[in-house]
Amino acid sequence: MKRYLLYITCFICSGLAAQSPDEALRTAWFTQNGTARNMATGGVMGSLGGEITANHVNPAGIGLFKTREFVLTPGFALNRNKLSYRGTDTANSKDNFNLGATGVIFGGINQNKNSKWTSSAFAISVNQLANYNNHIQFKGFNNFSSFTEQYLEELTRDRADTNAALSNYIFGSSLAFRTYLIDTISGPGGSVAGYQSLVPISTGVNQSYDATTRGGYHEIALGLAGNMEDRLYVGGSLTIPIISYSRDIIYSETDATPNIGNQFKSFEYRETFSSRGVGIGAKLGFIYKPQESWRFGFAFHTPQLMTFNDQIRSSITANTESYAGIRNESSDKLNSNNPGKRKYDLVTPWRAIASISYVFREVNDTRRQRAFISADLEYVNYRGARFSATDKETDQDLKTYYTTINDVIKETYKGNINFRIGGELKLHTVMFRLGGAYYGSPYADDNLKANRILATGGIGYRDHGMFIDLSYAHTFNKDVQFAYRLNDKPNTFAEQSGSRGNIVLSVGFKF
Repeated sequence: MKRYLLYITCFICSGLAAQSPDEALRTAWFTQNGTARNMATGGVMGSLGGEITANHVNPAGIGLFKTREFVLTPGFALNRNKLSYRGTDTANSKDNFNLGATGVIFGGINQNKNSKWTSSAFAISVNQLANYNNHIQFKGFNNFSSFTEQYLEELTRDRADTNAALSNYIFGSSLAFRTYLIDTISGPGGSVAGYQSLVPISTGVNQSYDATTRGGYHEIALGLAGNMEDRLYVGGSLTIPIISYSRDIIYSETDATPNIGNQFKSFEYRETFSSRGVGIGAKLGFIYKPQESWRFGFAFHTPQLMTFNDQIRSSITANTESYAGIRNESSDKLNSNNPGKRKYDLVTPWRAIASISYVFREVNDTRRQRAFISADLEYVNYRGARFSATDKETDQDLKTYYTTINDVIKETYKGNINFRIGGELKLHTVMFRLGGAYYGSPYADDNLKANRILATGGIGYRDHGMFIDLSYAHTFNKDVQFAYRLNDKPNTFAEQSGSRGNIVLSVGFKF
């Protein structure tokens, strides 16, 4: 496995925990979300159009509207997580409400008979691209590595003296040093020859990781599309991404032996982290109908330019038995009861979508049976995320740091393809839908097994300008979770499986 940069290191120039590639991936690896109709058909929307989800996928699709429409889409998610960490299995769950594509579309016919543009439409909508509400928990026995080794790497790399170890890393290494989880190794004449961890790794410890996450990745889209002779549709949307994310971590290691003389019993690390981001981006696309039944679509999502404000608090309680007893230290005590704060910019990965649809229809009597089948092929450049300092006048050390973390992102992730397919069968005013999707792994390391597979279905009713749709999307998850990462030895991680159910209801009407 590739080695990783010390992600939760603290660096002297800011005294804050550093960004990690995980933060970049949160804004890029997610499954399609939208209206109940869109979810029921597997998330296909690259060439179909005709509904508000298109404003967030291929804005050309809103060009099919010639009337006005309002849509509201609430939903409910059911997380069922299973994790395996070093031979120990753990299961937990977390349910929560979410929001699908919701907004209004204003469509109208062009009254200029001499123009090739038949109609145009404007849409304003909001959609939750990713739901961060979850509970990740795992535990197991480990005689290979310890959470505390990241602090050893940091202090050794920085050649920190005791004054630096006490005060320069107040959200990590200084807490470990002050609670004697990490202590000095004496050299000649009382000098500091290095640092050591009091955790008895060779005899093993019982490790436990418990993280509760909250928040979501929402997107406001202002879209405009034109329809040229009911054959070519061209559109674009200005997007405003808004991210709210928080995480509470409780991590512990406990001596796995009954030995009361090895100067270690246990320690517990707690962290409260929050991140708020807002930005701007764009989505562009077209849909072409060479004949009545066929539709081809293409969309390009530019990178989102986002600015984040983060806050962090952390603490460590350690029991080193006869060495120093029970000690507690927190970042609040070392930072005048204030959280650590940081501000930075992030450029999210770009993505491109190619799509094809075949629409079956009875043009002489639209009340009779009709259907469609559609497929999307989406490429996402996960390795394209980039961090940078918000203040462009920042010092060279911080610029070098961001260059380093961006290099790690390029090594950790890769571009990959997602595939979606779905269809609808209409019987007069009632519709039945099925779909599926596959989201490939974003990780460059083949040892990190990850993918997301969706099975979807739903029903709908449309009559007299009013509609109501209900869908269920079941996601089979495979991912990895790291409690900590080290640079000097291979990393250990939990293998995540389980599922996520998503019940979505859409209600709308034309006006």
